Amino acid sequence: METSNSSSIMSSTFYLTGIPGYEEFHHWISIPFCLLYIVGITGNCMILHIVRTDPRLHEPMYYFLAMLSLTDMGMSLPTMISLFRVLWSISREIQFNVCVVQMFLIHTFSFTESSVLLAMALDRYVAICHPLRYATILTPKLIAKVGVAALLRSSILIIPLMARLAFFSFCGSHVLSHSYCLHQDLIHLACTDIRFNVVYGLVLITLLWGMDSLGIFVSYVLILHSVLKIASRGGRLKALNTCASHICAVLILYVPMIGLSIVHRFAKHSSPLIHIFMAHIYLLVPPVLNPIIYSVKTKQIRQGILHLIYSPKLVLPQCRHVIKTRKTSVLAM
Repeated sequence: METSNSSSIMSSTFYLTGIPGYEEFHHWISIPFCLLYIVGITGNCMILHIVRTDPRLHEPMYYFLAMLSLTDMGMSLPTMISLFRVLWSISREIQFNVCVVQMFLIHTFSFTESSVLLAMALDRYVAICHPLRYATILTPKLIAKVGVAALLRSSILIIPLMARLAFFSFCGSHVLSHSYCLHQDLIHLACTDIRFNVVYGLVLITLLWGMDSLGIFVSYVLILHSVLKIASRGGRLKALNTCASHICAVLILYVPMIGLSIVHRFAKHSSPLIHIFMAHIYLLVPPVLNPIIYSVKTKQIRQGILHLIYSPKLVLPQCRHVIKTRKTSVLAM
């Protein structure tokens, strides 16, 4: 009986929601979403390509930036197909198992991004407070271990929440309040006891985000303490300027994340548009803004992007000149 119940739940169909009240404008609303996805994917792919191909960027700071780009895309890409299926009126249906996989990816990469931001804060601490030992402390091997540990920590701790969903009964409405699946949205449709998921989810958020944010805060306290010891005003500003992009990335992730959690837990009866608006900000703003911020504030990234954009135009005349020279030499022979 239990097996039959579990199999029926696994084959359950849920219905995604676009923008309530604006269904006739969904095709038009999809245009800005499409532009945001294009900007986010292009920007993050460019950063990954530049860090991989430019030997000058083979440093800890840029390796962590590449990790941030990967986690940004990991958060946003799982939602893309389901979002446009709804906005383009293809289908609102999503199967339970697909929904769980989508949730797992979104929440795993969300927690992973928080861990990457902590690692980037520690990177700035070592660079400013222990500059002579920077390269010996943050070796490529250690950075790879940090990235793997961040991903494993997030994915392993999220598995109990996802596994518990297989034993839930959804006997009421199967309409989700977003165009993709979120854990806190799905459990409210269950007609069984959800206390474990609520408590475990709250503990997980408190521990992971709490520990990461505390680590980031402590890192910056130590950085500020070290910077204030620098004699020159220009030296202090230069040291703090290297942290500006990271501080923006922290705010871009944590502010929408906290706002979405508050809305889901304490504003259940507010307008659906508020829930949808906060959820889209949480998933789309970091992937779009992080590459822009780092390209504006980081000279090496900015130069790499400009070189990537304009190098074909510079290379083409050179190729023509070489071909012309070779033709001339051949004729002279």
